[in-house]
Amino acid sequence: MSAVRLEAPRQLGSPIDLTVLLAATGLLLFGFIMVTSASSEVAARNYGHPLYLAIKHGIFLVLGGLGLLSALVLPIRVWQRLGWALYALSIALLVLVMIPGIGHEVNGATRWIPLGFFTLQGSEFVKLFTVVFLAAYLAKPGAKFQDKLSAYLLPLGLTGILVGLLLLQPDFGACVVLMSAALAMMFFSGAPMRYFLPTLLGGGAIVVLLVVLQPYRLARLISFTDPWAHQFGGGYQLTQALIAIGRGEWFGLGLGNSVQKLFFLPEAHTDFLFSIIVEELGIVGATFVLLGFTVLVIQGLLIGKRCYQAGFTFHGNLASGIALLIGVQALINLGVNLGLLPTKGLTLPLMSFGGNSLVVTLVMIGLLLRLDWECRLAPAAPKKPGGRRAK
Repeated sequence: MSAVRLEAPRQLGSPIDLTVLLAATGLLLFGFIMVTSASSEVAARNYGHPLYLAIKHGIFLVLGGLGLLSALVLPIRVWQRLGWALYALSIALLVLVMIPGIGHEVNGATRWIPLGFFTLQGSEFVKLFTVVFLAAYLAKPGAKFQDKLSAYLLPLGLTGILVGLLLLQPDFGACVVLMSAALAMMFFSGAPMRYFLPTLLGGGAIVVLLVVLQPYRLARLISFTDPWAHQFGGGYQLTQALIAIGRGEWFGLGLGNSVQKLFFLPEAHTDFLFSIIVEELGIVGATFVLLGFTVLVIQGLLIGKRCYQAGFTFHGNLASGIALLIGVQALINLGVNLGLLPTKGLTLPLMSFGGNSLVVTLVMIGLLLRLDWECRLAPAAPKKPGGRRAK
């Protein structure tokens, strides 16, 4: 009886998690305002209208909203059944982009597939598809890391194949985000430390090797350690971002008054949007962004915890994986803007200009809301072996 009384107030409340919805909406609206401000000069010069990129961003917002609604109404069991199919689709996307005549190269990287009205960046979708696949695999009764080493190596190896394909594009930032989320999901699922620690050490060694063997990555690392010594070379973006942040102080120069967006800071409306936020709105604006992502990620992890406690293993795996994807990518983007991490081509989730990232992230928000709803309102069911409830 006590368990029923504890659950009743939650079921009588909002049918969806308002904390996730409000945090995501706040970041979206704030991001739209700042993309409009940061992109106005570039849009006026390149497209003849200062609102061109803002309007395009608004269109992606609408498409992402439709994706969110679709994820909100689609039963989670459908995603679970599609785990292997989504993994195969991930392989196909990453292979297609490397086929001459299909993949589109920009600045030495081949990550996009032109579709006429839309340029598809497969790596953004691969992040979500991989998390769904891993959540489904880790929810199976046979995925018992304590009993079988093969149960640990299989998902690790399958994720490694995707990481290898991403490196061929190359998309080192997406590799870091994907592998971080995958390892964290496996850790939450009970991976023993005797497996986990060697994986972390080996992964760290591979990262160091990849940086040393690729001249452009090594150059980025060198310029990152002392950007002012390379301010007209490899450290140009970082020094311009730091100048923007330094100008902001407590309250910023005022909305629309950024100097760095006037063709000094490349990618001001995409990868380095946070720098413009600080320049125009100061520490106050930066605090809003940090609080928004902190609330969103923590609440996503709490949804995963509630799903685990209720016996919905797949739901818990997927909620945790989504929260980690958003959190790791936001952390890397903010670290790059602040000069704490080497430059990576990663957008700020929900905020930066970038159609693929925005649409996929909104689908993930819809999934979080659906996961929480199913976990809270589904009737109690007997558990199957492996901790899953019968559906």
